Amino acid sequence: MNAPTPLRQIARPLPEAFVTALRTRFGEQLSTAAAVREHHGRDESAYPPMPPDAVVFARSTDDVAALVELAALHRVPVIPYGVGSSLEGHLLAIEGGVSVDLSQLNQVLAVNSEDLTVTVQAGVTRKQLNDEIKHTGLFFPIDPGADATIGGMAATRASGTNAVRYGTMRENVLGLTVVTAEGKVIRTSRRAKKSSAGYDLTRVFVGAEGTLGIITEATLRLYPQPEAIAAAICSFPSVQAAVATTIATIQMGVPIARCELLDALTVKAVNLRDKLGLPESPLLLFEFHGTPASVEEQTATVQDLARDHGGHDFEWATTPEDRTRLWSARHNAYFACLQLKPGSRSCTTDVCVPISRLAECIDETIKDTEASSLPSPILGHVGDGNFHCAILVDPSNAAEMEEAERLNRRIVERALRMDGTCTGEHGVGMHKMDFLVDEHGADAVELMARIKRAFDPLNILNPGKVLRL
Repeated sequence: MNAPTPLRQIARPLPEAFVTALRTRFGEQLSTAAAVREHHGRDESAYPPMPPDAVVFARSTDDVAALVELAALHRVPVIPYGVGSSLEGHLLAIEGGVSVDLSQLNQVLAVNSEDLTVTVQAGVTRKQLNDEIKHTGLFFPIDPGADATIGGMAATRASGTNAVRYGTMRENVLGLTVVTAEGKVIRTSRRAKKSSAGYDLTRVFVGAEGTLGIITEATLRLYPQPEAIAAAICSFPSVQAAVATTIATIQMGVPIARCELLDALTVKAVNLRDKLGLPESPLLLFEFHGTPASVEEQTATVQDLARDHGGHDFEWATTPEDRTRLWSARHNAYFACLQLKPGSRSCTTDVCVPISRLAECIDETIKDTEASSLPSPILGHVGDGNFHCAILVDPSNAAEMEEAERLNRRIVERALRMDGTCTGEHGVGMHKMDFLVDEHGADAVELMARIKRAFDPLNILNPGKVLRL
């Protein structure tokens, strides 16, 4: 398995004619201010900032199409930007170019409650969407933790805490409006529940990370808000016992909505940040959805399974306020972990393995991290076999960065050996490119490259991500 190649930004000044055309078309929507460019060249990864040469604040699909058409004429890279929550360098302008900020495309366009669908612009965030549709009795369940935009979530094939019950963006995006590398606007699907008409372009663009087209609108699947919701936390004597409880729960067919793991170091970080006073031992955080009777049945089953594996100190949260307190702490765990090493950044892995191999994979990972000098809290969506190791580093310390990459390689290698994946939900970006051949094989990766060349022959859409061309 190859180590990720060290990355540095390749500076290319924008053609003067292109800049003039941008100013003419976009006026005040164009910015070349250093602070704006710096903001759009930084994400939550450990990579140094790689700012674009300019930023265009799009207000419509037509704006995006006009920008891409101009960029294609002058062969200038275009990098989509949502809210900057990427962990793998997706939005960094490694070859310079223009960042297209989609945050102003933030309208909920149509709510079809009878069909359980909604159509939104790409800059709508998941919290905004659920706030705007809550009066319908429906909700959108995909919850990656950060208040990411729907366009970014579709582009990275995001999932998160609810995936064990509701699936990922792959299952919940019904259709997209996309600007192609030629500046044309296409719609990948209609709103019918199913179709056999042609190639499934929706699935091609979901997870393409902005390298094949720029998503400007999405039609999504909605779900009825559960009649009853209960959340619970349970402490365990070891991570292995917590994972064994998770595996038993899944194999018993209990339809849990969420099942999250925090190891003892993560619990310590959350306690310090949110003043929760939780026992500083491995912890599972559950959520159950359904009717009052079905939720009661689910919770009783899980409690019995947890006790069989040494689980104790069940704490229930049935009111919205108590559930919010627990889930806010979980969603903020990433930032809580960063505070364990002030000034650090996180090299965050997100491997996913078959549930039957999860305990073994985490157990071996813990042995690696305990032998390392770097703090490496573990947390994750263990209900679907996905976990994260937040390796805390000083990006300016070459020895620490080398150690973080060594740990990351071992974790990925282990997951692939267990028939898992190098990334369960964060995407490839720049960091996981060198692992694709190990996961898919050279022929499959070459086929992906041929798709990229067919969709984007000038390589202007988010170049330097997913594949090395």
